[in-house]
Amino acid sequence: IGALHQLYYDPNIENKNLAQKWLMQAQISPQAWQFCWALLSPDKVPEIQYFGASALHTKISRYWGDIPAEQYDTLKTQLFSQIALFASGSKIVLTRLCVALASLALNMMPEAWPSAVSEMVRMFQEEGGGVDGRARCLALLELLTVLPEEFQTSRLPQYRKGQVRGALGREWAAVYPLLQQLLRQPDSPALVKARVLKCLSSWVLLDVPLSESEGLLEAGFAALSDPELFDTAVEAIVNAISQPDSQRYVNTLLKLVPQVLQLQEQLREAVQNGDMETSHGICRIAVSLGENHSRALLEQVEHWQSFLALVNMIMFCTGIPGHYPVNETTSSLTLTFWYTLQDDIMSFEAEKQAVYLQVYRPVYFQLVDVLLHKAQFPTDEEYASWSSDEKEQFRIYRVDISDTLMYVYEMLGAELLSNLYDKLGRLLTNAEQPTSWQHTEALLYGFQSIAETIDVNYSDVIPGLIGLIPRININNVQLADTVMFTIGALAEWLADHPVMLSSVLPLVLQALGNPDLSVSSVSTLKKICRECKYDLPPYATNIVAVSQEVLIKQIHKTSQCMWLMQALGFLLSALPVEDILRNLHSLITPYIQQLEKLAEETPNPSNKLAIIHILGLLSNLFTTLDITKQEDESGESAPPVKSTPPQSGPNPVVVVLQQVFALIQTVLSKWLNDSQVVEAVCAIFEKSVKTLLHDFAPMVSQLSEMLGQMYSTIPQASALDLTRQMVHIFASETDHFPPIKALFELVTSVTLTIFQQGPRDHPDIVDSFMQLQAQALKRKPDLFLSENLDVKATELLPHCADIPPVGQVVQEDGKLLLLAVLEAIGGQSSRSLMDQFAEVLFSMNKHCFGLLTVWLKEALQSPGFPSSRVSDEQKDTFSQQVLRERVNKRRVKDIVKEFTLVCRGLHGTEYAAEY
Repeated sequence: IGALHQLYYDPNIENKNLAQKWLMQAQISPQAWQFCWALLSPDKVPEIQYFGASALHTKISRYWGDIPAEQYDTLKTQLFSQIALFASGSKIVLTRLCVALASLALNMMPEAWPSAVSEMVRMFQEEGGGVDGRARCLALLELLTVLPEEFQTSRLPQYRKGQVRGALGREWAAVYPLLQQLLRQPDSPALVKARVLKCLSSWVLLDVPLSESEGLLEAGFAALSDPELFDTAVEAIVNAISQPDSQRYVNTLLKLVPQVLQLQEQLREAVQNGDMETSHGICRIAVSLGENHSRALLEQVEHWQSFLALVNMIMFCTGIPGHYPVNETTSSLTLTFWYTLQDDIMSFEAEKQAVYLQVYRPVYFQLVDVLLHKAQFPTDEEYASWSSDEKEQFRIYRVDISDTLMYVYEMLGAELLSNLYDKLGRLLTNAEQPTSWQHTEALLYGFQSIAETIDVNYSDVIPGLIGLIPRININNVQLADTVMFTIGALAEWLADHPVMLSSVLPLVLQALGNPDLSVSSVSTLKKICRECKYDLPPYATNIVAVSQEVLIKQIHKTSQCMWLMQALGFLLSALPVEDILRNLHSLITPYIQQLEKLAEETPNPSNKLAIIHILGLLSNLFTTLDITKQEDESGESAPPVKSTPPQSGPNPVVVVLQQVFALIQTVLSKWLNDSQVVEAVCAIFEKSVKTLLHDFAPMVSQLSEMLGQMYSTIPQASALDLTRQMVHIFASETDHFPPIKALFELVTSVTLTIFQQGPRDHPDIVDSFMQLQAQALKRKPDLFLSENLDVKATELLPHCADIPPVGQVVQEDGKLLLLAVLEAIGGQSSRSLMDQFAEVLFSMNKHCFGLLTVWLKEALQSPGFPSSRVSDEQKDTFSQQVLRERVNKRRVKDIVKEFTLVCRGLHGTEYAAEY
């Protein structure tokens, strides 16, 4: 009791934690049986009684095996009498006692306590015990409600779960009449009715047949008119309709449709009165019926009108007045229904589908109008008053609408685009009626949603749309953004219709100068430069000039500057080499001069950021500047090959890299300690190697030398990653490989020195080093035949047969590796790493089975190894299980997880359950 007082009332958090720990132990001790009942005595405060009830539940639910069968009945009787006592006592203690009795029932059903639920109902309906009828009734409802909940979370083994679920299903017959009677009695208090509905919610999750709860559901619908019962009634109805099994009861579902349709009056009133909770609840009911059962209800052809009425009711919910999420939160619930309905209609065979499409295509055209109306921004004043969280929710909502439109396009096809185009045309050419920017923006947004992911090349309305864009009076950031994104979404179309570029490019270049349009204008320019590069040479000078100007004025944030450089890389790739060099010179010179200045300064945080920014700009430019694509690009957009003679002389990127190499070395020498600067330097070369491939050859030897010096002075993972790229690309080139081989040997020996001092402090180096070794084994295994390489230390199991030096290391040191792995599994290492150790065991078993058989036997013979908690028998089983699995890696991971829990003494505990 002292510990409980500490837990609840001691302000000192450490004492609380100690008390918590001690109490956890106490709960599972054999003495718990005695003190539980003592703690429940009436003279104790509720917190202490609660602990007693909880301890009972813990013993029954987790340590059922400890309870002798002859004590079951006594335990049952004691629990019944305690529940009767607490029926008019503390609600939290009553609930825990009910949960304990529920757990007892689940463990005893069906053999030891065949009609548990009927007995519960009978016990509580009997008079007596000095407890008033209403309190007893509420206690019984509490017990019946927690029973299915306890079943859902119980730890019963799988075969028992099936038996108990069946037994509970049969007991529904005892529960149903009681609930029915309590709901229909005119004098039943609201509290009782609410508990009945909660109890129904709980039972329907056990998949009790929908047809058997028809009457209760009807009473649930009636309860919706009572504000006190509304929420619980909604939960119960939605749970019943949504359970997977309910689709078998088509007749019941058909009876539910008119009951849902009858709620329309209540829904309209709620909307008029701004009662969001009621409209939300009714909408949930309509959507759950539509979404879970559209297929079954569509199949009932003779009832097509009532189902269409339900669809229209859901449409009303989609278009509910007000702006999401400020004036309403209901419309978003309906979106998945439209996907489901469309899938069901489109899955019918052709003839049947045609019939349904006649009815539902007009509905879906109406849906598009409703969605675009809902996607409209509010007035500027109203939008300005929204919180940033509301604006973000609205943005996500618009993305959901966009996804829905894209999906609906599959049903409506090209007609949808024409429909949007006509509306936009009327809006922009109608001089009489002033249009709001919100309306224009929403229609464009609809276009963009579709064009972004669907190939619109065949559509005959796109030229008209691009012709309309310049007519839009762009007087607002949101509208301007959507115009940009729409042009971006049409980049592929523009590549096939380059004559239209001249009407949209000026808009994009103009937008580049506006910081508010940063993301949309830069991403659109990047898309155009990527898709249309062979048509852009006439515009190149202008694009480069505008880009340079916005970069110098620092209009854009870092990531947009990087995208802009990628856009310029695409653009320059299509120009003749001398033009590329000229543009590169004017583009890069200001940055090189800046970098020269920065390289002379003493390192400090602000010049570090400037250096990383400039290095980032260069790597992003080199990521996309790829002139080799000119020769193999055979699309119609590429000029005929004979007009561009094959490239002679070095690649422009190499020319620039050679010019700045010395400067980069100077920067490095000052910043070698800083992993972010080193990473930024490595990124320039890594991106260039990836793009240029073999054209990078002239740089190989000086880069290898520089990397070697860097890594020997201060080892960093990014240098290993760059070495891996070079091994990958130049493995088969005898002329260029010697410097890479020397670099590989050097970084391997430096890394092994780190490993001897203890690799734990450098997890990133360990990771990159292993990836480098794997790449070398894949691309150039003969690297490991080198005199200068200490093969001992690398993880090379798969090659122990085909590379003799590797085989030798495994022979000599494999047992040490196995002992280290077993020690880790035995409890010396974090449980989260067990999958990795299992991989090593699996690999040894696969590639050196004979050796592993001997080593495992020898290793596990030592008493108390890998843990004093495992018996010889458990060790034998583990060894046999592992050696048996040479194909199924997943199974080895499970075996290791199981064994590590035994080694740690956690097997069968709640920790294990979460593992």
